[in-house]
Amino acid sequence: MTNTVGPRAVFGVIVPSTNTVVEHDYWRAGLPGVSYRAGSMYIPDPVMGDDDDFRALLGQIRASIDTAVRDALTAEPDRMVMGMSAETFWGGVAGNAAFEQRLRDSTGLPVTTGASACRAALHALGCRRIAVFSPYQPIADEQVGTFFREAGFEVAAITGLHCPTAMDIARVEPDRLRAVVAELDGPQVQAIVQVGTNLSFVATADELERELGKPVIAINAATLWHALREHGIDDRVEGAGRLLREH
Repeated sequence: MTNTVGPRAVFGVIVPSTNTVVEHDYWRAGLPGVSYRAGSMYIPDPVMGDDDDFRALLGQIRASIDTAVRDALTAEPDRMVMGMSAETFWGGVAGNAAFEQRLRDSTGLPVTTGASACRAALHALGCRRIAVFSPYQPIADEQVGTFFREAGFEVAAITGLHCPTAMDIARVEPDRLRAVVAELDGPQVQAIVQVGTNLSFVATADELERELGKPVIAINAATLWHALREHGIDDRVEGAGRLLREH
């Protein structure tokens, strides 16, 4: 037994200090015996209004991630889960692999990242031709597209919401996300993938899957699914999409 509230697993979850969505989405799944300990990456300047701003934001993440990991490790977690996604896509497949290896080396723990979780989810769902959206600027969307193409997927379209600050990501309304999905969807698109962990999309993605008849993957659902299944926890979750409900 790990501890009384997390006898099955304790996941260390690394999130930006501006993120209000990841922990909500994980706890919302209502998994008995699974607990989360967040380590927070300090973001003193959350502006991300253009490509240069986004580079600067990524620099803040890189400068503070070690401290966030250090803090989460004090809870003695069983796995590290990256509750931020842009950095995990940076540098394509090789960049993600190097990032994961650095984290494994520094923590001695298995690792779940958004990039790897989305790749595994698409394989589990049998989808190859995808459309992707994010809250990012073009420089980050290019990195996301590169990762998926290098991972063997056909990216039919990718679009960013160009959120002006990191906090504004969590302020995007469901109707706006529905409109983005409608713009991206088409008969040749097998799955819609959302990245950017501060977008509140899990419940909306679940609704859209039923309406569109195809997978709509919210990244927070994908990372939780990956962490659970890799840890040997096979619980099915309702209300969080087909991935957690059926796979």
